[in-house]
Amino acid sequence: MRPEALLHPTPAGLYCPPGDFYIDPVKPVERALITHGHGDHARAGHGHVLATGRTLDIMAIRYGEGFAEAAQTARFGETITINGVAVSFFPAGHVLGSAQIAVEGGGMRIVVSGDYKRLKDPTAEHFELVPCDVFITEATFGLPVFRHPDPASEIRRVLDSLGTNKNRTHLIGCYALGKAQRLIRLLRDNGHDRPIYIHGALKSLCEYYQAQGIDLGKLPAATLEEGAGGRFEGEIVLGPPSAFNSPWVRRFSDPVIAFASGWMQVRQRAKQRGVELPLVISDHCDWPELTQTIRETGAEDIWVTHGREEGLVRWCQLNQIRAKPLNLVGYEDEVEE
Repeated sequence: MRPEALLHPTPAGLYCPPGDFYIDPVKPVERALITHGHGDHARAGHGHVLATGRTLDIMAIRYGEGFAEAAQTARFGETITINGVAVSFFPAGHVLGSAQIAVEGGGMRIVVSGDYKRLKDPTAEHFELVPCDVFITEATFGLPVFRHPDPASEIRRVLDSLGTNKNRTHLIGCYALGKAQRLIRLLRDNGHDRPIYIHGALKSLCEYYQAQGIDLGKLPAATLEEGAGGRFEGEIVLGPPSAFNSPWVRRFSDPVIAFASGWMQVRQRAKQRGVELPLVISDHCDWPELTQTIRETGAEDIWVTHGREEGLVRWCQLNQIRAKPLNLVGYEDEVEE
């Protein structure tokens, strides 16, 4: 069997003809397998959704209980057969509940990475390497220039700034799912035991992480009335990127604007956002992790999707590994990251 007969790209997303299902489809379909809860991978409106229990919970939080006509839980390592095709989910390490999906048929195994990272993170299940014949990898940071620093060193920059700027609020922009909870846990692990104030958009997901046993400490609401700018002096406040373009952010007096993303390595992006304290903290693999993973899967074919596809394909070709870009559309690499 050619791998394209088992899985191939379509306008709606990756499709498995013998199993008659899609993986992370960008349009409503009858049967969808979902890698994780970020909005460009997990959409509402499908007929039947198969995902890990935590991803299903997160979809219900974000879209409501009726996000699909039917939902089925996939446990890590369990094999589920769909129309004769075996599928199984393995931890991806990206956010809570995130998974790689292995699709097996005709003596071939294809693994779809979804978004993933290999660095240990107490707010997500640790990445598990899955040997395969074809590895479909994301390439968000698929250029040699992207090498992420130790997250703890980035957090120490926040705490050092807090000590230097005692009268300023530190406003940190971060995505609501995964990045916010990881930042909070990193701050706690590096000795910050004061309350961390959060924008309302982060509340439900932080509560869910806490309910899953991930201790985030005290997280009061960052509610601020007009003219009450002194209340958060010397404190840390977290908010989603969208809040930084709203009146909410203008209510804080002389804040230190920070932003946590792998893209903060690109100085021009930090300047465009008006970021005073860029924090290079990513929930994706950097270049060394991507190339390490490709080698370790043992895959003979590498298909590269959303991100810097050409750079990673070129690296594979130089290392005598067959590779091609998938050119899938509908997956974002900045807002979600």
